[in-house]
Amino acid sequence: MNARSILSCVLLVTISSSLTSCFSSSKVDSKNEATVGQQLTDLDKARQQGIITEKEYLKLKKAIISKND
Repeated sequence: MNARSILSCVLLVTISSSLTSCFSSSKVDSKNEATVGQQLTDLDKARQQGIITEKEYLKLKKAIISKND
């Protein structure tokens, strides 16, 4: 697996795990979650390093922001 695939998987898992709480009757707080700012910083670094494309960056950035809006 290349770094791009790994990052995409990590981001997908992060976004997916946040969606599963929508279907739960009780909310579980996780202290291991990165802050929105940290997620956006990591995402920007991945874009700058060429791990993800600009299109992927914009899509994932929008997902992170809307998830926390």
